[in-house]
Formats: sequence, C-alpha cells, structure tokens
Amino acid sequence: MERLKIGNIELENRYILGPMAGVTDLPFRLLCREQGAGLLCMEMVSAKAILYKNRNTEQLLAIHPDEQPVSLQFFGSDPKIMGEMAKRIEERPFAILDINMGCPVPKVVKNGEGSALMKEPKLVWEIVSAVVKAIKKPVTVKIRKGFDDGHVNAVEIARIIEEAGASAVAVHGRTREQYYSGKADWDIIRQVKEAVSIPVIGNGDVRSPRQAEELVRQTGCDGVMIARGAQGNPWIFSEMISYEETGVIPPRPGKEELKEMMLRHARMQLEYKGEYSGIREMRKHVAWYTKGIPGAARLREQINSVESCEELEDLLRAM
Repeated sequence: MERLKIGNIELENRYILGPMAGVTDLPFRLLCREQGAGLLCMEMVSAKAILYKNRNTEQLLAIHPDEQPVSLQFFGSDPKIMGEMAKRIEERPFAILDINMGCPVPKVVKNGEGSALMKEPKLVWEIVSAVVKAIKKPVTVKIRKGFDDGHVNAVEIARIIEEAGASAVAVHGRTREQYYSGKADWDIIRQVKEAVSIPVIGNGDVRSPRQAEELVRQTGCDGVMIARGAQGNPWIFSEMISYEETGVIPPRPGKEELKEMMLRHARMQLEYKGEYSGIREMRKHVAWYTKGIPGAARLREQINSVESCEELEDLLRAM
C-alpha cells in the first residue's frame, strides 16, 4: 500500500476525501473514515468568521477522535488575519491546515478569496508564508488549473506555494470558469508534479478505483483526492484500497447494505444537527445514494416531504 507523507504526518494510504461545503460534515467524514479514507478534509471555514467568533463556525470546526487524521480547510485573502487565525485554532485536534485557493463560488471569488487568489501570485506567497510561520502543523494549499483558459498558471502558483513553505499542494484539473463542468485536465497535474518537490495531490474526475490508478499513472501524483466521486459512495475508499492491494474491486453494496448505510448516516446527521436540519441535509444524500436505482425518482419525491426521523426510517426501510 502506497503511503503519503505530508510534513510530519504519515497517512495510511494516498486516498483523500476532498473538502466540499455542505457535504464533508462530521457524519459523512466518519463514514468515509470507516471505509478507509487516508485523510478527511473538512468543510471550508472563513478566517474572518473565526476572527469574529461566528456561532455557526463552531459546528464546522467540530472534530471527532475517530476521524483522525483530519485536514481543516480555511479561506481568506488577508495574510495577517489568516496567520493570526491559524495560530488561534492550532490547538484544535486537526493534523493538517489547508488553505483554499480553488473555491469557484461567486460570493467567495467576489471577495478576492478562493480561486480568485489564482490571479494574485504575490498575495498567494504572502498568505501561505504567513500561515506557515504562524503554526507548527503542516500547511497545504488547494488550487485549480487556473482562473480561466487565458490564465492557466497552476505550475507558477504551485512553485510559489512550495517556496512559501507549504508541505503539499492539491490540484483540481479545472479552471474556475469551468466550475465542475467539462473534463478535468490531468496533464496540468503532471506538469505541477514535475515542477515541485513537495507532494502533489491530484483531483478531478476520479469516480472509481481504475480512474484513481490511471490518474497516478498519467501524472505521477502522490495522492488522489476524491470529492464528488464520494457523494453517496463512501465505499469508494475501501474499493480503491482493495484494488491497489489485490487488483480486485469488491462488488458494489447490495440494497440492504445501501439501506443500512443511509439509515446510519441519517441517525448520525440528526444527532449532529438536530431533527429539523438533519432531515433536510439527508435529502441530498439520499438522492446521491440511490442514483441509478429502480424507483429512486419516487423515493426522492417522497423524502422531500419527510419531517421526522421515524418517517425517514419507515421510507428507507420500505425501499
């Protein structure tokens, strides 16, 4: 089993759950960890929200002992605030601190944060170096191919990130303008891998063990980050581990196993977020879990009117 070392943190394997706002919350991370994910990335948190002690942020920062190792991801564009907030939260039980420079969401980009930073090489250096100097834990950065097709600069930005002292860089093979459409450009990941000596984590269009293997073969990347490929599919991690170790992909979960995973996920979600929010959060997860299953469209319709844990359990058991 190929291991991945980021700074002084050695992971069990090279398969990483990518950060996704509204998806990689505590319950989902725990399920992916059970399936063998080598590193779990949390939902991104605003450095300014930490500064102003935003109440909602506290829940985003929650970490369970069973999910270690965890990468806490935060974002911002002010080097001073980023460094100070990194220091403020360093005592929390995360293993790695990741800086988001890839988020394509308009409200983040308009603030000059997330993938907007791909247009500001000097600012990238200032932010990364400020955070690296502020804490002892390894710092990583997640970037994209570039801001748009006219500004493909992942190689330049990755070199700056390495120079500023980061321990690894994750590269999503799409530009900000692409969002999540089209095909991920794995060649840009290869170019970054050849340009820097820190570990490079490849991200984009990995939805199966064979695709993970192919990404590593084509790019030479050190780690594989799975984001949307894990939605409704925490089993992808155990499948990739099995495939790497034995060359065999385990059979897909049957209906009963799928049902049991959804029920467990729902119970954890309700315990974590309360019944009102937990039920609503589960709606999208159930849609992902049941994609392609006969009768799934009807189930999705029904789940949108479910209001209690009992109703949800009855509905899933009746699948």
